[in-house]
Amino acid sequence: MAKAVTRILMAASGTGGHLFPALAVAKQLTDCDIEWLGTPDRLETDLVPGEYHRHTVTAKGLQGKPLQKLKNGLQLLASVFQTHKILGDRRIDLVFTTGGYIAAPAILAARWRRIPVILHESNVLPGKVTRFLGKYATAVVIGFQESAQYLPKARTLHLGTPVRPEFLTPQALDLNLPGDRPLILVMGGSQGAVGINQLVRQCAVDWIAAGAVIVHITGKNDPDVAQFQDPHYFPLPFTDKIAALLQRASVVVSRSGASALTELTITKTAAILIPYPYAAEDHQTINAQVFVKHQAGLLAPQKDLTPERLSEMVLDLLRHPAKREAIAANAATLGIPQSAKQIADFLRTTLSL
Repeated sequence: MAKAVTRILMAASGTGGHLFPALAVAKQLTDCDIEWLGTPDRLETDLVPGEYHRHTVTAKGLQGKPLQKLKNGLQLLASVFQTHKILGDRRIDLVFTTGGYIAAPAILAARWRRIPVILHESNVLPGKVTRFLGKYATAVVIGFQESAQYLPKARTLHLGTPVRPEFLTPQALDLNLPGDRPLILVMGGSQGAVGINQLVRQCAVDWIAAGAVIVHITGKNDPDVAQFQDPHYFPLPFTDKIAALLQRASVVVSRSGASALTELTITKTAAILIPYPYAAEDHQTINAQVFVKHQAGLLAPQKDLTPERLSEMVLDLLRHPAKREAIAANAATLGIPQSAKQIADFLRTTLSL
């Protein structure tokens, strides 16, 4: 019996940076049946809605000691066969993947089945899977135009990185913040950042004295959370109100993961970027350098950063609204607000070829 609608397998696993763009695209594909490919015990277990039929495979990266690499390699091979079977059993028409380990079996199995596979890359420097296997994808959708230089053998298309829907409309902020004070938002990534946390607490007195209020997303593993207290300082281990905070913020101090940077382009917020120094292949620094090239953010490498330097960088932006607004406007030129819709439309076009 013929299928009623197109069936798409979303292969996204592990982190919000992989999952949120895929979820945003999935929400645009209401005319399709969406199924999900992930791995056990990762973030998708909590984030992927129950309405999407979920499959799991045992894909892992090829890192570690030789014996571990061999074991992971065998698991990767097994996951290719598992995914191949899923594609056939579920009669999948197209695969969309946002990179990471799960992309390898998704791309290889789709190629084996001769069905279209679209790969999305959000970082400026594509991940290893994207660089090695991107040429086998039907197309690689890139979040930043600069990524194309790293993928000479792939068909690339610059459609941006999708953000969650709440970033596209004004959001109410339910924190009781003084309305007349500029807001400094500090966010160190999904796990927080102890190094940034320590620097910020040493700067906080100066920022508050300058008239600012601080919202500090500390992460859940912050050993010094009680060290600084002030009515104008709001430490939060986690919040799901990032969209509202970014829309309200005057200045952001942030890591430079692709998701955070994309959100800054949509909310048009000036930021000081402190790349995570241990990120794979230092890709966060490469992300931040693109923002610097476009005068869309300020780069502050952590190894060179002192409390005095960070304090002055933030105060300079607070004192010079025109400079802050110029950075925000330049950041906006790097974003594509309707990225999720454009990618969804591209998937439909691919299916009709």
